[in-house]
Amino acid sequence: MGILSDDVVIIRQSEKEGDPSVITINCPDKTGLGCDLCRILLFFGLDIVRGDVSTDGKWCYLVFWVIGKPNTRWNLLKMRLVEASPAFSWAFGISRCYLSDSELQPPKLPDLFLLKLGCSDRKGLLYDVTEVLYKLEINIEKVKISTTPDGNVMDLFFVTDARDLLGTGKRREEVYEYLRDAIGESLMSYGIELVGPEIRARSQASSSVAETLFSGEHPSGLHTSSSVSIAVDNSLSPAHTLIQITCQDHKGLLYDIMRTFKDFNIQISYGRFTTKRGRNCEIDLFIVQSDGRKILDSSKQNALISRLRAELQQPLRVVIMNRGPDTQLLVTNPVELSGKGRPQVFHDIALALKKINTCIFSAEIGRHVTGDREWEVYKVLINEEDSRPVRRSKIEEQVWNTLMGWE
Repeated sequence: MGILSDDVVIIRQSEKEGDPSVITINCPDKTGLGCDLCRILLFFGLDIVRGDVSTDGKWCYLVFWVIGKPNTRWNLLKMRLVEASPAFSWAFGISRCYLSDSELQPPKLPDLFLLKLGCSDRKGLLYDVTEVLYKLEINIEKVKISTTPDGNVMDLFFVTDARDLLGTGKRREEVYEYLRDAIGESLMSYGIELVGPEIRARSQASSSVAETLFSGEHPSGLHTSSSVSIAVDNSLSPAHTLIQITCQDHKGLLYDIMRTFKDFNIQISYGRFTTKRGRNCEIDLFIVQSDGRKILDSSKQNALISRLRAELQQPLRVVIMNRGPDTQLLVTNPVELSGKGRPQVFHDIALALKKINTCIFSAEIGRHVTGDREWEVYKVLINEEDSRPVRRSKIEEQVWNTLMGWE
């Protein structure tokens, strides 16, 4: 028997600007569902100010209080949340609870396309392009941007389409029209083509970049969030381990927590998330391992606490380094074990640089593996000739604050 999407996701929009809208999700449960849902909320730019989660292991009930934007696309958000829930399969009379292992294999990777843009350069160009792609639900997987000596820009975006329509002429024409409206007469050439899976191959960061980003130290000190307090208690519940977190709020905070639990294959039975004054947050989570038992092994506890603390203190890494006479901005973030990167990072980098009138000479997105973890690495070469010089510390601070949602 199918489940109506109206019953799976209910969105009650706020009547007053600044008040939270309430999103209620009622569907079958699966490990990592909270991470998938929070990732969508982060993609849509919503600020979660409160959350409640409860599940019996088969069915879950989630409520998020979120602050939206004037242009939040609530109907599209609801569609994406429904698609991410296991109940989406139930619309066809299929229950994930009773599928075989072979039927629960992860879906195939979406088709990868190369979007080629030739433009005359101007300030804010890259942000305008990323804003259009964001609105059209086109995800940037890799990018190669370069400026020619005559002041023109060649942008190569390797993208996937959340709507899975980029192979059609109608969808490509839609993308062109949106880009033309945003870029204007600066747009000189445009093309989209399907590319092979070999393009997805991982590209390693150079040794100097890797040493700067992953050594744990930087001459000017990597940015970190304020102090994080994490406590583990196995005495309050006979069946669950209680994780209590107090920390400073940042953009994607709940996603970072849920992503960590998903990577550790841990299920949340009950949880509550609240924000206090001064961006302070309190999170209480009753969790179990994949076998349904509480976490009693001290080594497993320590590994989980260590990872959570690292993710909450430094969800992204932002540094400025010299590249010969030029200035290079480096930003990196962890990749989920599923292979998904953090949403909207490149968009926010472009926005931050636009705010301080800083031009981009070239940019690349790649991936790097260190130890047992994979990272997305954004390398942006600053064009200091076509704009008033901005202190490197200001560039670093502006990008960090924009990514953390502290503006």
